[in-house]
Amino acid sequence: MKVLINNKEVETDAATLSQLTNDLSLPAQGIAVAVNNRMIPRVEWTDYVLSEGISIVIIKAACGG
Repeated sequence: MKVLINNKEVETDAATLSQLTNDLSLPAQGIAVAVNNRMIPRVEWTDYVLSEGISIVIIKAACGG
């Protein structure tokens, strides 16, 4: 299925948000994910089912000031 990740169209076979973050090799800590402008708590990632065309924003924490 095709989804938008940070405004880029991406083809994925992932069924859940957790699978998607694993497929993208994202770190286990220091990221936040929003789907269709709604923050999704990490505890919901394994149960959050992806659907065609959704918009996902991934934010990575950065050190510094």
